[in-house]
This record gives sequence, structure tokens and C-alpha cells, in this order.
Amino acid sequence: MDNQDLLNEQVYDRTRAHEFIAHRAKALGISRRRLVQLFAAGASATAVNLLPSRHRKQVAQAQVTEPAPLVKEIRPEWFFQVKNNLEMRWENMYNRGYLVPNELFFVRNNNPTPRIDPANYQLKIFGDGVSNPTSFSYDELLSMPSISVIRAVECAGNGRSFYKTAHGQEASGTQWKLGGIGVAEWTGVPLREVLERAVVKATAKDVMLISVDEKKIQRPIPIEKALAEDTLLVYAMNGDILPPDHGFPIRALVPGWVGIANIKWVGSIQVATTPLFSLYNTEKYILIGDDYPVPSELQAAGVLGEIATEQKPKSAFELPWDGEITAGKRLLRGRSWSSQGKIAQVEVSLDGGKTWQQARLSQPNLPQAWVRWDIYWDARPGNYKLQARATDESGNTQPDTVPFNKKGYLYWGVVTHSLKVV
Repeated sequence: MDNQDLLNEQVYDRTRAHEFIAHRAKALGISRRRLVQLFAAGASATAVNLLPSRHRKQVAQAQVTEPAPLVKEIRPEWFFQVKNNLEMRWENMYNRGYLVPNELFFVRNNNPTPRIDPANYQLKIFGDGVSNPTSFSYDELLSMPSISVIRAVECAGNGRSFYKTAHGQEASGTQWKLGGIGVAEWTGVPLREVLERAVVKATAKDVMLISVDEKKIQRPIPIEKALAEDTLLVYAMNGDILPPDHGFPIRALVPGWVGIANIKWVGSIQVATTPLFSLYNTEKYILIGDDYPVPSELQAAGVLGEIATEQKPKSAFELPWDGEITAGKRLLRGRSWSSQGKIAQVEVSLDGGKTWQQARLSQPNLPQAWVRWDIYWDARPGNYKLQARATDESGNTQPDTVPFNKKGYLYWGVVTHSLKVV
């Protein structure tokens, strides 16, 4: 396999599962086939015992979730709020530029926003995958070569509420509509700069970015993705110091990968010569349902469902949900995005999908970000069911619906946006 294939999150997960099984079977003194059989037999208690001791500790600790206070100003006209989560109101993006301002950017936090003193901050690099374990202060990171990129970050549960609309069954978790995404200009140090100073071994396989907040959020990426040019340790957002709710002093940007991979408040980085797994890609952020069978290899690595990875195309109108507008000629606007490339076309329906028309795309149209689009509309009084359907350059077109999964991740079906014209 070409190492570049591991830049794809799905390929990476399957590859590491195979490698983990071989490694774990050897450590336990049993055959790889026997290990897979144990899991195929449904030995759930054994599953946890066969995981590395560090992961067992994570499973034991991650039981309590408390509402988290936020630092940023919260206005009801800007956000839908559910505990410590803030969903962007799409109507606020009408007549705005390409980027989402920091004050309007959505927030998805698993726990309270930590207050970190940069004067005492240290980023630690450790693990058997580096020859020179080391640490860096905040000032040292700021002094390193940096770049700026425009990329999207999207919550894995963005669109979760539409599973109930499509299937009549509510998925667990915050009932996001489509405001759990944002595009910003991120400035930071390429992760490879830091890893090179720790002297990464040729045998290094995986990198685990670990947060300093109370849950120690962590999810692995392959060394190939860690060394990619645009995988960053971010310290600035849209030209300003990274806000606390978005990861100050340092967060990860892992373009194209599901939101949980973009770890906030990074405090340490493990580099390993063996496959790494965490609570956040074995028990959390996984797809569980009849349409998501778990291969025996993933089961043997302790994975309880198909791992949630790349987001496919979505589209949203820059309008209030179930809102109303005045009659007259106007530009109907929206945005579409995909983690798998630029948006190739967007179609819009004003009658619930009976007829479609091509929307006009506006530049820029950046990969792993989004594109703005519009159509002219002579809006006459009445009730409308608006729909938008995007196709990306990889050939993915939004379907009418997608299979249900219990945790409600990765919804990318066509969404109906009800609107009244008065």
C-alpha cells in the first residue's frame, strides 16, 4: 500500500486495525485468527481486557459529562445554544464574506473551556516514535515557521436532527441542524516542524494529539497525515489570537478529517511505532446501526462501530429555519461543502424536490472549505419547501436520505428548509 493512502481516514482506520490485531495477538501469545474469533463471538468483557492498559483507563474515566461554561459572548440572535454547544444561525451569514467571523463561529466542546496561562504552557512530545522527546513553550511555538490556510471544521454530528425527519427516529446527542460548521483562516506551525525537532523515527506509525482539558480528548492520526503541509498546530484564527472556546493557546487543524480529530487545547503529542486507538475512535464517534456492520478486524481492535470519518457534501440556505421573508425579487443564497474536494455543482428546488435549477457558484471555491452560491427568485406569497443538492468533484451527490445510525453522525442527505413568504 502507498503510504499516501493513509491520508484517507477510512483507509487509515482499517489499516491500523489489521496491524493492531497482529501486534496484540503476538503480545497475548495467541494467533491472529484466534483473537478475531474471540471478538466475533461477542466477548464484550474480553474486548476491553484485550485493549492496551492506557485505553482501559480512558474507558473507566470517561463516565461523567458536565455542562461547560463558555468564554465567548453568547447572543440568542447569533446562536442556538444547547449547554456548552453553540450552533451558528445561518441567516447571519447572508451578505457576509467567505469566512465565518470568530464571534459567530460554532462551538462544540465536550467539557468546560479551560483557562490556560500561556506563560506556563508546555507542549510535550513523547513516545517510542521519537528519538528526542522534548517540550516547547508557547513563545517557542510562536517563533517557529508558520503558514495560514483556509479550511472548514465541522462537527461529526452536524445535521443530526434530520435523522428524525428522515427516519422518524431521533438519534442520541445534540440535535444540530446545519450550523455545526465554520470556515476560517487558521494560522499556525505545521505539525511536522515540531515533530522533526523531536526527531521522528522512520518506524513511526501514529500520532496522538492529547488535550489538557479535564477529559484529555485524544484521537490518533497516521504519521503521513501528521506530516502533511496543512496539518497545523494553530495559534491564530482569522488574524486574531485563537479564542479560548476554539482551543487557545494551541489547537490542531487536521483538514478534511472529522471534527473530533481537530483537537483543541493540545498539551501533549504521542508518537508511536505501533497502532494507536482511543476512546474517541472506538466507543465514541462511531456509526452504530443495521447498515453499518463492523468488520471483525475492527472489532478485534476494540472498535464498537464503523468509525465516523470524512464528511460528504452538505448544503445550507442562508435563511432562518422555519422563518419568513417578504415577497419580492431577491437573491436566494446558500453554501455547500465537502471534505472530499471542491463543489462541482449545486442544484436548488423551490417546490420540495419536484423541479431543480442550477445555482450560480461564486469564487472562491476551495477544497476542504466551501463555496457560496445563489439563484434569482421572484418570491411570491406562500409556503415553500426549499432544497439544495450539492455534488463534489469526487462525484458524491447528496442523496434523498442516508441510513440511520444511533449516534446520529455524518448526515449528508438533502434537507428540506421550510419558509413562508408574506
